[in-house]
Amino acid sequence: MLVTLCTLITALTCVSGVTVVTQKPPVLSVREGETATMDCNLGTVTNNEFYWYKQIPGGVPQYVLRFHHTYSSSYYGSGFSSPKFTSTHQSTTDYRLIIKNVEEGDSAVYYCQTWDSSASENVSQ
Repeated sequence: MLVTLCTLITALTCVSGVTVVTQKPPVLSVREGETATMDCNLGTVTNNEFYWYKQIPGGVPQYVLRFHHTYSSSYYGSGFSSPKFTSTHQSTTDYRLIIKNVEEGDSAVYYCQTWDSSASENVSQ
């Protein structure tokens, strides 16, 4: 069975007009039991902490994990844990969410988010 994992939209420009957060792919379909990966690019934002959220249509966003770049460590929300959900980083602006052994309940919209301390605003996708 195919499970579709979504990233709501491809890019978001914040109110300041200078911060662009991009998630790829915009829609991801994988078979149950496979591994899903989603990438988020923070553009010009560099921050040590980065967040992933999961939202089932009609529901409220759920905090999946917070990834701390400096320590390469993850902190999980209630009901989420390693090794099923993990995050990695390729740089201070490129992050990846990895969902192992995908099942139907993982089908949702996933958001990436960080704090742009230089602009004093939240930046999310």
